[in-house]
Amino acid sequence: MTMAKRDTYTPESLLAVAVQVFNERGYDGTSMEHLSRAAGISKSSIYHHVKGKEELLRLAISRALDELFAVLDEPRAVEGRSVDRLEHVTRRTVEVLMAELPYVTLLLRVRGNTDTERWAMERRREFDHRVAELLKQAAADGDLREDVDVRLATRLLFGMINSVVEWYRPGRGGSTSGEVADAVVRTAFAGLRTYR
Repeated sequence: MTMAKRDTYTPESLLAVAVQVFNERGYDGTSMEHLSRAAGISKSSIYHHVKGKEELLRLAISRALDELFAVLDEPRAVEGRSVDRLEHVTRRTVEVLMAELPYVTLLLRVRGNTDTERWAMERRREFDHRVAELLKQAAADGDLREDVDVRLATRLLFGMINSVVEWYRPGRGGSTSGEVADAVVRTAFAGLRTYR
């Protein structure tokens, strides 16, 4: 990947370039040389802003995680029936995934090869656990079907949400984030929810 040489750049634009390169080449397959070429700046200019590529990885993953964890603190995620909170979190997670697509894609691709990747995987597990707890509570409240195993439902729900990174491409005339979020919620909860 080669980008036009820039006279000016910001830490934010450098981070965006790094995320793009990490997603294209894989984190392990990316060198500082790859990053400097893609950004159109020298390696020393990159080191002026960050210690190295692992710091760029941590900044990128932190952006994705911060956005996802913020969803869990939204009023509709903490107030009301558990099933309604779970639907809200599901919808907003899809919206965040689509808004922060390159960053969340990178988060979902980490494999635990570095300290930063292990940290990211632990934070992902924490997020998943909090959502799974909502699902368990909704089941305990009688708002989810009894014939669906909660652990399996949790995996399927996350699988559906996370699969969006594999096929969604912004600006290609497809669905909006709201339409995709609505479809995920309708599809998932039509099979999970009990309606009384």
